[in-house]
Amino acid sequence: MLQGNAIVAQSGGPTAVINSSVAGVVETWLANPDAPGNIYGGISGIKGILEGRIIDLAEQKRSVIEGLRYTPGAGIFSCRHKVTAAEQERLVETFRKLNIRYFFYNGGNDSMDTANKTWQAALAADWEMRVIGIPKTVDNDLAFTDHCPGFGSAAKYIATTVRETGIDLESVSTKNKVTILEAMGRNAGWLTAAAALSKRYEDEAPHLIYLPETPFVKEKFLADVERVYRKLGYCYVVVSEGITDENGEYCFATGGKDAFGHAQLSGVGVALKDLVESELSIKARCNTPGTAQRSAAHWASKTDADEAYLAGRTAVEYALAGKSGLMVTFERIADEPYQIRMGQTPLSKVANVEKKIPLTWINEEHNYVTEDFIRYARPLITGEVHMPMKGGLPEYVRIDLNRGRL
Repeated sequence: MLQGNAIVAQSGGPTAVINSSVAGVVETWLANPDAPGNIYGGISGIKGILEGRIIDLAEQKRSVIEGLRYTPGAGIFSCRHKVTAAEQERLVETFRKLNIRYFFYNGGNDSMDTANKTWQAALAADWEMRVIGIPKTVDNDLAFTDHCPGFGSAAKYIATTVRETGIDLESVSTKNKVTILEAMGRNAGWLTAAAALSKRYEDEAPHLIYLPETPFVKEKFLADVERVYRKLGYCYVVVSEGITDENGEYCFATGGKDAFGHAQLSGVGVALKDLVESELSIKARCNTPGTAQRSAAHWASKTDADEAYLAGRTAVEYALAGKSGLMVTFERIADEPYQIRMGQTPLSKVANVEKKIPLTWINEEHNYVTEDFIRYARPLITGEVHMPMKGGLPEYVRIDLNRGRL
């Protein structure tokens, strides 16, 4: 077994269960009597490691590490940082200095690219390391895995929100009879599509769903809304923030870019609300859950939380078995009863590759999803995570950044 220390870090937008993966890494490492070294945490992802912000996670209270399994946000903090060639060399020097031979990076598409570049830099510098990517994203758009930890809980929150606000829309006689909910999803509509899980009856919300996978046509959208409104007297629409026009251009982008050069998206819900009111003369309302979609640990899926922990545990098992340069994956065996097994894929294959909803899972009208999507997504939202409560609120834990600081 390769002797040396390990480090785990988080990257990108948090999820309701991202910390469960960190708990899986830390607890699995510490429970192994043959673990070849200490287990460190990089504070604020790869950026924090570059800046020397590293703590010994074994020094944290065990109750805190355990509590990460039900705590939202990024417990050891996250970042969005694209490493340069010079920074890759500095990373390897930091690993040499601290004798770090195991690197676990928990994140999405860009994070897997960072993990792959880190592994390649270590190989080029003749520094033997085990580098394992741990999948995470509410967008569910990582390739070569059936699904991603984080998606199930966000999907459960969206579906619940649509059911509750849909009942509100239907039951209250007000002037606002069209509700538009804007869901996260840059180029893939998995989370937006999850709203369909809430529907039990033909006239129940949501009535219309618009995804980035198919072109958004304003005239068709208005005709769809008017048709539902004339039939029911109300209409509930769920739309992805990343919808594109017939030329593949984002319908609503701010013009700004993030650290990885991705367009920053905002305002689709408000814009469509204004469009409905101006063109159809129907009062509308816009609901924008924003980061609540990825933060609602109080309503997390137990399946999702357990699998996030399993991803962290499997990453350690793979690394200690000598595997490297790969991302942990989930392979589905069956839908009913739901069964999965753990797999792996090279980081070089998954880095910067997006998995979109199959077009066969979208209806011919491009305004809803098919039963194939429902069968795929429903098992991922099952079960509830129970957590300590205090004063009527969840009692989440917090990492002590001063404990075990290197």
